[in-house]
Amino acid sequence: MPGRRRGTLLLALAVILAVMSGSAAGTGSAGAQSAPGTVGRAGFAGHGSIGQAYVLGAPPGANLVLVNAEGNGVGGGTVDRLGSLIIRGVSAGAGYSFRSTGGPHPTATAPFRVLSPGDIPSGSFYSGQHLSIGLNYLTMRDGVKLSATVRLPPGKTLADGPFPTVIEESGYAIAAPHSLVDAELHTNGASTSDPLLPDTATVVGSLIAPLMGYATVSLQMRGTGCSGGAFDLFGLPTTYDGYDAVQIAASQPWVAHHKVGMVGISFSGISQMFVAGTRPPGLAAIAPMSLTDDLYSTGFPGGMYNSGFAGSWIAQRIADAQPAPEGGQLWARTLIQQGDRQCLAQQALHLEAQNVNALLQEASHRLPSLYDQRSPSTWAKRADVPVFLSGAFQDEQTGGQWPAIVGNLAHDPKVWVTVVNGTHIDSLGPGTISRWLEFLDLYVADQIPSTPPILPALTSQLYQTVANAPSGAVPAIRFTKEPSVAAARAAFEQQPRVRVLFDNGGGSAGPGAMQPVWNLDFPAWPPPKAKATTWQLGPGGTLGSSSTGSATVSFRPDPSARPVTSLPSQGNPWAALPTYQWAPVAGSDGLGFTSPPLAHDVVVVGPGSANLWVKSTAPDTDLQATVSEVRPDGSELFVQTGQLRASDRALDPEATTATHPVPTYSAATARPLPAGRFTEVRIPLFPFGYAFRAGSQIRVTITAPGGDRPVWTLDTYPTGGAVTDTVALGASRSALVLPVVAGVSPPDPQPACPSLRGQPCRAYVAAANGG
Repeated sequence: MPGRRRGTLLLALAVILAVMSGSAAGTGSAGAQSAPGTVGRAGFAGHGSIGQAYVLGAPPGANLVLVNAEGNGVGGGTVDRLGSLIIRGVSAGAGYSFRSTGGPHPTATAPFRVLSPGDIPSGSFYSGQHLSIGLNYLTMRDGVKLSATVRLPPGKTLADGPFPTVIEESGYAIAAPHSLVDAELHTNGASTSDPLLPDTATVVGSLIAPLMGYATVSLQMRGTGCSGGAFDLFGLPTTYDGYDAVQIAASQPWVAHHKVGMVGISFSGISQMFVAGTRPPGLAAIAPMSLTDDLYSTGFPGGMYNSGFAGSWIAQRIADAQPAPEGGQLWARTLIQQGDRQCLAQQALHLEAQNVNALLQEASHRLPSLYDQRSPSTWAKRADVPVFLSGAFQDEQTGGQWPAIVGNLAHDPKVWVTVVNGTHIDSLGPGTISRWLEFLDLYVADQIPSTPPILPALTSQLYQTVANAPSGAVPAIRFTKEPSVAAARAAFEQQPRVRVLFDNGGGSAGPGAMQPVWNLDFPAWPPPKAKATTWQLGPGGTLGSSSTGSATVSFRPDPSARPVTSLPSQGNPWAALPTYQWAPVAGSDGLGFTSPPLAHDVVVVGPGSANLWVKSTAPDTDLQATVSEVRPDGSELFVQTGQLRASDRALDPEATTATHPVPTYSAATARPLPAGRFTEVRIPLFPFGYAFRAGSQIRVTITAPGGDRPVWTLDTYPTGGAVTDTVALGASRSALVLPVVAGVSPPDPQPACPSLRGQPCRAYVAAANGG
């Protein structure tokens, strides 16, 4: 996200969650307990949340039992040093209480209710909360208070309202109360080193939206910053916090039409799908950028833990969730040190965050009971508001598999998707931002789109500052001359559902500039007109439409044979021309298969499949397939990649297609490779949109995972070169299957190599098998 250096993306999400099995944080746990007998009234209170019970202000070190209405113990634990305890996995209902288990005089709290998602407060609960400019505290249905900062367009006061309003929700430092607008524009004496500035990862809501005339409510996720509660990444309490925050914001007198939208990139893009799935009446529309489809697919791509990115992201989230002022986010520490007692009070439950490091060890396969409620795709199925969704095929953080979520929005008639080649930040690029603003004007502000005078200058400066890359001109805002909002909406809704932008980085603004050159439009994703086209892997490293006879070829998969990433750790993948070090396939450590020079342009749009017939000297093996373009000048351009642990080769028959294998990633279907026998392993290739030009060659390389992505590193088997994988070649055997859109010729010359964003370039070196 736009704050790559301060709070990189949220991808290891999966990891975290893959990992949260519902056990209580700290020493608390749900389960049968023996409850003490006659008790007095405790000097502290118990509270219910969604599927949880918690206490505040209890004696540190006290042992408590959670008792249900029948008097049976259903959970228990030890109060932490801040006087708090959370019990998770509790059934909804009334009559719960906490009882002490030690001392001569046991006590119990007054009875309380544990909530279900359907326990929605009355309208007065929301309308009775009043928000002002700056830092506020919003009370959620379970009594937890979340910090939220109201940011208005520059120079405006609440008296100038009502304003079209958006919410941006994140676990990064989003509610830090000072102005990113002032800091970036150098106004009002602001400094970019101010510890009370929001994270630049929240630039969409904290900077862009106010400058476009929108009020923003910057909502701090529970258990982080100055928000109360305990961090539990996209657990149900967090998800329904979004519902409550929408309803509170929509009830404000200064909010236009008493409806709000949601905006944001990465963490604050992902959160929008969860909130939309709860269907708050006050939500007008969402506009997520650079999200993921599923936490598992980002945290465990191909069934392998994403240790590099996930590990650092988790470490940051653990640090952010610590109580201030000893730990936690800088802005919270600073406010508390300045005497903010409200922020200090909200730290009370922070020690009850999920023990991610311990839970992590439990995760290997995708458990529906764990992941489904924490999956953006699950909540997308319930979304019923207009959606403007954008992302990049080569997203180095959340991953290029994210377009799979589009199918879960099929029931929603007002969904518009933009996909572009590029990196995590390119979802916010000039090919998207004008239509993003049109969408907000039409579906949040309920007004005919207009062009903010600052838009061209803002975007040029923004892209250079955030990405260290120049940009092309921002397209003009459309529909400004329509006679009414209804007419403008009707015109907007005539555009196709899916827009694919090509050759981003290859335009007139210079190599690597944020500037897509051309586009194709489609009614759905994957594009219905894309036809599965097969290239057979053949002897001598050939790749063709047919192959006669049969043969085999072997390699020794060794993840240590090449650098684990294609970009040095200090490199910036968002820069115009990153300092890639994309190493070629080394010796016998991989295979290459290259087509003859293409007789005509071949345009591919959608996911692909590398269908390998494999046998191995090991019971399991990790495989990676990478598609590239070999050019007549001897250069090679990265296009897309995918990976799979062979034991996870079982596919979901209902979701799988010729170009889109969908592994179940279930422990129940995982199987070792049969010894000495070829088995089909279909490696999912992340989707892409690319035009292979006439005269170039399509290449696919097969290696151990690693070396072809700038940030991700996977916990793959350390073979030391001692394992041999053998691939069967010839007719009806191993093949590359790609979705080809016929009849399309790119309007631009072939972009230079390097130039395309997210797609490194290297000199072509044939693999040992000839391809």
